[in-house]
Amino acid sequence: MTQTPACPPPLPEAEAEDGTEVNTEAENQTDNQTDNPAENPAENPAENPDGTENPDWTENPDWTEAEADLEPAPPAPALTPGQAFDALYAFAAPALVRQTYLLTGRRELARESVERAFQLAWQRWPEVAVDRDPAGWVRAAAYEYAMSPWHRLRLRHRTPEPPPAALDDRRLLSVLLSLPPAYRRTVLLYDGLGIGLPETAAETEASTPAAAGRLLHAREVVAARVPELADPGELRLRLTELGSKESLRTAAKPVVVRSGSERRARRWTRAAIAFTVLLIGSTAFTLRTAPDHYEAPQAPAATISGVPPRSGSGPLSEEEQEIRAKLRSMFQNGPERLRPELR
Repeated sequence: MTQTPACPPPLPEAEAEDGTEVNTEAENQTDNQTDNPAENPAENPAENPDGTENPDWTENPDWTEAEADLEPAPPAPALTPGQAFDALYAFAAPALVRQTYLLTGRRELARESVERAFQLAWQRWPEVAVDRDPAGWVRAAAYEYAMSPWHRLRLRHRTPEPPPAALDDRRLLSVLLSLPPAYRRTVLLYDGLGIGLPETAAETEASTPAAAGRLLHAREVVAARVPELADPGELRLRLTELGSKESLRTAAKPVVVRSGSERRARRWTRAAIAFTVLLIGSTAFTLRTAPDHYEAPQAPAATISGVPPRSGSGPLSEEEQEIRAKLRSMFQNGPERLRPELR
């Protein structure tokens, strides 16, 4: 039997005819892995084994896995109720004083209305804090207080305040004050503040068609008396300028408003307790002194003529007393029965 000679092992390198080296198949595979780092995750630290990219590797070469496990920074601490109220007051109070002045035409009443609205907001702060528009809540409260008809009974509100210095401002303010309160408030909210018609109707407690009718009527009155303000855009600009020109005294500081609100709440609480105690005391006194049965009323006395005066027999004499004693001893069993005698 003849033996087949074994094949010689492959040469590690081959040479071309011109003397240059030719890479083997193993070297070609190594070059392919080097050219495509995505197929070799061990040599590509910028990519995780699961195929997700790591953006921090390219931006920060010193990034390590220990730094990736760090917890995120804690959120900023929430504001306390007092700080949140102060922020709302600083944001809304100055502009709200100017708006209330356009609504009433009185500077002191505007400042007082804003302070009273913020005092009410502090008393109901849990409700106001979660409202979607806290500034709108305070604005509605300030407008309601400013438009109250009870202010007419106050002495200081019976005398008019000095009007604005400019003639155009006096004309515009007089036209606004001549409008009914609901119309004045509607035009101020829609044209003065740029609030939408549905929101204006909701704040004035009216339907959307009613609010639109009030707005159109108010614009017609303003355009008739001040023709240059027929354009709604010009009217909005003039309302903003009128509120900004007046030198209005700023409302008190938020700390003063909060303390005033707390004092007012304490006074009302004490007054309610005193009224309750008074009511309970008066009820108990009534129950104690009220009659528990019916008594017929007595007729008034009258004098009757011809009737002798009422008088007694007087004291008994000794003889009369002896006779009374004798009669009592004789007739203890009653008188004898009388019988007729037959003759």
